[in-house]
Amino acid sequence: MPDRPTLDGLEDKWASRWEAEGTYRFDRSVAERANVYAIDTPPPTVSGELHMGHVFSYTHTDTVARFQRMRGKAVFYPMGWDDNGLPTERRVQNVYGVYCDPSLPYDPQWQPPAAPPKQPQPVSRRNFVELCGRLTVEDEKVFEALWRRLGLSVDWALTYTTIGARAQAVSQRAFLDNLARGEAYTSEAPTLWDVGFRTAVAQAEIEDRERPGAYHRLRFHGPDGPVEVDTTRPELLPACVALVCPPEHPLAGTTVRTPLFDVEVPVHGHPLAEADKGTGVAMVCTFGDLTDVIWWRDLQLATRVVLGRDGRFLPDRPPGVPAAAYAQFAGLTVNAARREMVRLLSETGDLLGEPRPITHPVKFYERGDSPLEIVTSRQWFIRNGGRDAGLRDELVARGDELTWIPPHMRHRYDHWVNGLTGDWLVSRQRFFGVPVPVWYRLDDAGEPDYDKLLIPDVSALPVDPSSECPPGFTEEQRDVPGGFTADPDVMDTWATSSLTPQIVGGWGSDEELFRRVFPMDLRPQGQEIIRTWLFYSIVRSHAAHGTLPWRTAVLSGWILDPDRKKMSKSKGNVVTPMDLLVQNGADAVRYWAANGRPGADLAFDPAQIKVGRRLATKLLNASKFALGLGAADALRQPVTADLDRAVLARLAEVVQAATAAFDAYDHTTALQVSEAFFWTFCDDYIELVKDRAYAEGPGGDSARATLAAGLSVLLRLFAPFLPYATEEIWSWWRYGSVHTSTWPTTYELTRVAPGGDATLLDLAGNALRQVRRAKSDRKLSMKADVPLAEALGPAEVLDRLALVEDDLKAAGRIAKLDMLPGRTTELVIASAF
Repeated sequence: MPDRPTLDGLEDKWASRWEAEGTYRFDRSVAERANVYAIDTPPPTVSGELHMGHVFSYTHTDTVARFQRMRGKAVFYPMGWDDNGLPTERRVQNVYGVYCDPSLPYDPQWQPPAAPPKQPQPVSRRNFVELCGRLTVEDEKVFEALWRRLGLSVDWALTYTTIGARAQAVSQRAFLDNLARGEAYTSEAPTLWDVGFRTAVAQAEIEDRERPGAYHRLRFHGPDGPVEVDTTRPELLPACVALVCPPEHPLAGTTVRTPLFDVEVPVHGHPLAEADKGTGVAMVCTFGDLTDVIWWRDLQLATRVVLGRDGRFLPDRPPGVPAAAYAQFAGLTVNAARREMVRLLSETGDLLGEPRPITHPVKFYERGDSPLEIVTSRQWFIRNGGRDAGLRDELVARGDELTWIPPHMRHRYDHWVNGLTGDWLVSRQRFFGVPVPVWYRLDDAGEPDYDKLLIPDVSALPVDPSSECPPGFTEEQRDVPGGFTADPDVMDTWATSSLTPQIVGGWGSDEELFRRVFPMDLRPQGQEIIRTWLFYSIVRSHAAHGTLPWRTAVLSGWILDPDRKKMSKSKGNVVTPMDLLVQNGADAVRYWAANGRPGADLAFDPAQIKVGRRLATKLLNASKFALGLGAADALRQPVTADLDRAVLARLAEVVQAATAAFDAYDHTTALQVSEAFFWTFCDDYIELVKDRAYAEGPGGDSARATLAAGLSVLLRLFAPFLPYATEEIWSWWRYGSVHTSTWPTTYELTRVAPGGDATLLDLAGNALRQVRRAKSDRKLSMKADVPLAEALGPAEVLDRLALVEDDLKAAGRIAKLDMLPGRTTELVIASAF
């Protein structure tokens, strides 16, 4: 036990010892699934920085893991790194100044420049993927160092990555199983497209952003005169395939001719057309927005595609559009085409009046910078209930089976599932990801036959179709008529992340482990990815295993800045945690985080971190004092004094409340009741028994035994929150780790102190505070003697006070204490000096 206990240096001391001693290693020898507690830990995206929001939510999970471990469970607590997908590619492009050109050959000698060039350099796909792997390895080291310092009780032997061979094999196997069961399919259809990343995106990855726009009133030419139409996208006029109006509109069933291009298009009645919106007549283009897709599909309209995957107008005119009229738009960006279209329509008089400015929601990919377009492309989909009411109902029922913390989060899941309009688009036109594991036969003309898939054997997974051949083929047959071609796409990052329980649980590779941990007990995650990570995980598990992937989902709240605004990198108000951990200690930062409840927002408050440091420091000092009195040697001595029995009875209530709170995933209440008792223990109980604890004999033994029992229980109550301070103190007097000791029970307290009256502690503490207040009012030292004190109150109260009279007199330095019953209705201590 050190002379001057300090929090400084505890992270380095204990983090390394925990790892060396395997303190948090998962025990695979546990035979019964009921004795395992398995956590599906969120794999953070390593293409950025960890921030206080991560510290907040991961601390919550760690308190649960530590509690369950102390309850006797073998805790399966892995850590993963989500390193595949668009964020990693963008980071590699920025760090190294390169971009991927799949047409280039692989150069095994190529190395990135020492500094990013002014103009990004093209590299082959394989070189680019190697760069992604190199950078993520370095990022993961930084992340792991921070998590270790924070004290996460992760089993680091279970670490995985979402782009590693194991994850790829599981992801590809699940996809092939989806395909075999008819849940995965390929289709050429209108898809939302990010022109910056040049990839399709799924419905769950879309967000609306308010952007300025304008209504343009165009004049179409009808059989009986002009037809006025409002549109925010006049540049798509060459893609116009119809007008729609309410079914009862007189134009329904007629035809009109487009301005500028003079193309005849039909006018259809449709229930989605709103008579009170604009002119009541809308233009249908292929494709301006999702409503266009609905109209195009419902009305079986023609297709005139004008936008390419790069966001520019295609060089060739769409069917039926005059070449001369279209040529002036070929190659233009959307904005440039809009300006040119407005100019030309103004000249012809077909633009009526000036554009009317508006602000309206525009759909963006959540990581993108440009508005989404809709292009026709061949993509892979997995059925998710968007077009199957029966499956949708099954997935809603799965949500009902899940325990939601807090419960109202289930409504977000229900709203999302019931609002789906299409299946899950899982293919991406990127490079660093899990390849779609299929090839296609090529016909005699060299065109792929999408109905004749070539599938790898499961034992061969993972595979990269772009560099490996399908069974029965050779490399010479690649991309030649009669041969084969590889699917060029990778899978959406969620297609892999939705399988984290299967990846880390050993599905397909370690079935013995999988039986021990699946379905898992806990999925902790952010509320903003209910529609992606949580929902997709349920979709995959429902299809593959006929069950939920876990029993409970705990959703975290947001971290707010001092102005009560959500912290985010885009707003520039994010606080990075490492400096705070170094300056204040991990226990102090964890204390701040643990004061936030699941699903509730928490403001970042440095003052609260300082409170946590004060608590951890007080725990060190109070423990040193108690152990310095010989508490460790008195642990098995009988507890005989009434005040000692009272404090242990109150502590039994705290243990019961903290345990019930943890069982309900309410770590905050567990911390609060433990902390409140601790300060009472220090400020009242220790002060009341200090003199007796120094004494020899039964009274001193009772006090020291109580201090030992109280300290033992308090250290275990605080262990999930303050792992470093509690481990340090535990090492001063107990063997092993506090984190593998048993969670305290009420029985261990009531056994050594049966019949204790917890309210006696309140009474004694109240009396002592009154004596202290009297000294403070007179500006006297707390060590000042009190010649006489009078206790006034009901007789039954004074009778109970007499049980702790000696301790009260010693703590208050009272020479004489007179009991005067009946003078007041509550206890009053009058001190004479």
